[in-house]
Amino acid sequence: MHEWAKWTDVSEEVQTAFDDDHPVLALESTIITHGMGYPQNLETAQLVEQAVRDEGVTPVTVAIMDGRIKVGLAHSELKRLAAEGSSAIKTSRRDIPFVLAGGGVGGTTVAATMIIAAEANIRVFATGGIGGVHRGAEDSMDVSADLEELARTDVAVVCAGPKSILDIGRTLEYLETRGVAVAGYQTGELPAFYCRESGYDVDYRVNSAEEIARAMNIKWSLGLRGGMIIANPVPAEFAMDKGRVEEIIEQAEAEAEEIGIGGKNLTPFLLQRIGELSGGESQQANVGLILNNASLGAQIARDYHSLYNTRP
Repeated sequence: MHEWAKWTDVSEEVQTAFDDDHPVLALESTIITHGMGYPQNLETAQLVEQAVRDEGVTPVTVAIMDGRIKVGLAHSELKRLAAEGSSAIKTSRRDIPFVLAGGGVGGTTVAATMIIAAEANIRVFATGGIGGVHRGAEDSMDVSADLEELARTDVAVVCAGPKSILDIGRTLEYLETRGVAVAGYQTGELPAFYCRESGYDVDYRVNSAEEIARAMNIKWSLGLRGGMIIANPVPAEFAMDKGRVEEIIEQAEAEAEEIGIGGKNLTPFLLQRIGELSGGESQQANVGLILNNASLGAQIARDYHSLYNTRP
């Protein structure tokens, strides 16, 4: 018997939404702890939560604080998490028991947020970009746990595609092997985080939140386990040039290799260096795409809730 409730705190706002049968949307917290510096991370987190509320949906920011799983954060907790920044533990599936046992503070990755959302019966989750197969993975075997979680956990993930630093072709192959569909929202081409184009097609083009909600319901009602990816391109006004992004990534990767950075520290390092090398342009893109994903995620959560509410 699972004991998630023993380790979990639900915020007052989220508990009210559950009690009132109100739609909710999960949000991750490594964006806050490892995605950008303070106070921009706090300002962005607040803007993202407000974007969800503006769609008539309750935001559920997930994190671990003081050895407790947090399903929704009060304002004071959100502020504290933002101030902790990268001193918080980047928490994926493998890390959850150790962060809880140590009474620590953790920013939850896509994988960890999916797990916690599913346990709280939250079926839609919005993030920036997903992890995937890293470039050079044929030697390093560096594959994000996000991909395995998408294969086994029943949560739809709204994102701007895989992060630009990844081997996108191999990431798509891995997802296909594990039976994870990649749907493009109003696009037939997979977006690549900072860029609206990647050169790769999505599995399906979907044109409305309701269409996505129907596919979610059919998938899980058939007993087809696992999540799905809703790839939502970064808004055009924030998109970066694909060629320029590639040049910056190559430089950042060369620096990471030179100083020996790898594993769970690689992605935060690369994103930080890309921000520095792009003169802050990548951070603007990051904020723009996160807000865009939160709005679409809220619309999907609202439609799924109204059509197929399954909360007991």
